[in-house]
Amino acid sequence: MRKLFAMFAALAATLAGCGDRPHLQAQLKAGVSTARDVRDAMGPPSMEWKQSDGSTIWEFTRMPAGKKNFMATIGPDEVLRELVQVVTEENFGRVKPGMGKDELRRLLGKPTETARLPLKPVEVWSWAYDDVFPREMFFDVNLDADGKVIDTSRRNEHRG
Repeated sequence: MRKLFAMFAALAATLAGCGDRPHLQAQLKAGVSTARDVRDAMGPPSMEWKQSDGSTIWEFTRMPAGKKNFMATIGPDEVLRELVQVVTEENFGRVKPGMGKDELRRLLGKPTETARLPLKPVEVWSWAYDDVFPREMFFDVNLDADGKVIDTSRRNEHRG
């Protein structure tokens, strides 16, 4: 029985580490960890943006299964400057009408889901998150035909 329990515990630990490596993420330190350390801990970035100061921002998405997107700023010296989780209330408040898709992606990372409304020329980008209760919520951004933000809303996702 102990052997069986140990096997299940090992399997659970292995599966918990797939895709998201919180034990390695916790070891990352701004000003100390290298770009290689970040890749080892987070996996390959899903997107990257070159900055005018020579730094690069790497996106690490945990969507659609997770509820977090991380942005790592890597300096021109290949050292981690900052690692932040960007699916936050603070960043939701930064989404403004007229903002473009690229700016939105850079702010919140890859959405959990996207959809087109059948009767309107509107595309909806949605990010899953847990609110304070906790319950699964979605932050929705409506985009016009030109890919510009029209407005935002929130919804509670009932499953069952």
